[in-house]
Amino acid sequence: MSEKKRYTPRDKDNRKKSKPGYGRKSGQAKVKKEDSIPSAFIRINKYLADAGICSRREADRIIESGAVMINGKVVTQLGTKVGPTDKVQYGGETLKREKHQYILLNKPKGFITTSKDPENRRTVMNLVENACSERIYPVGRLDRNTVGLLLFTNDGEVAKKLTHPKHGVRKLYHVFLDKPLTKNDMLKIINGLELEDGKISPDKISYVESENDKKQVGIELHSGKNRIVRRIFEHLGYQVTKLDRVVFAGLTKKDLPRGKWRLLSETEINLLKRLS
Repeated sequence: MSEKKRYTPRDKDNRKKSKPGYGRKSGQAKVKKEDSIPSAFIRINKYLADAGICSRREADRIIESGAVMINGKVVTQLGTKVGPTDKVQYGGETLKREKHQYILLNKPKGFITTSKDPENRRTVMNLVENACSERIYPVGRLDRNTVGLLLFTNDGEVAKKLTHPKHGVRKLYHVFLDKPLTKNDMLKIINGLELEDGKISPDKISYVESENDKKQVGIELHSGKNRIVRRIFEHLGYQVTKLDRVVFAGLTKKDLPRGKWRLLSETEINLLKRLS
């Protein structure tokens, strides 16, 4: 008896028709050409972002300006790949692609938000100096007398999202005033105030405890302007005696004592990265 022929499916033009998964192991996804590049090689803009310099978009502008060198040669072509043994320099400094770190600090009073201070005052970096070996930076600012949540990272992409106004990052402050806030002034604030650098309209404002204690107010806004909360109340003749940032980009102070820091969870990190 003759051997039975194997049937090969064909299309209407009599060409061999591939079956799903034919030619590769079952369940194995088709590999794109761009994915075949070894994972150790990454684009130069991502390298700059991973080194904590800036976001990828900003990195593109830096690269095009001729400020980046790879192995001693200026590189201006976007999309250039960097390998693990390549030497990347920016501003005369040799960069290092680091593991991304995300540190949340409950800042106490009396520390300024800067990496270095020429007057040798205490900075927030003193509080997180043992948090990780990577070089991290504070995202945004809290003035010296303001307490509460402050994030540190070396992820340039996330830092950019958290500081750019278009992303509308939510910030909630607990405000202590020198005198009760009147309902009339509260309405003025929520309707928007014209300050020296433009109009500011908070998202929400309310008394914290009850209407019997109108010196404590909760105010939510997404502006990143300098001293914005204090200036809002000073504009109406109030003095802020204490200011505490209790929520920042969905992060809270729960189980984080004043002056202490903690690493963000994977869930929290993913939420920050999904900011649009």
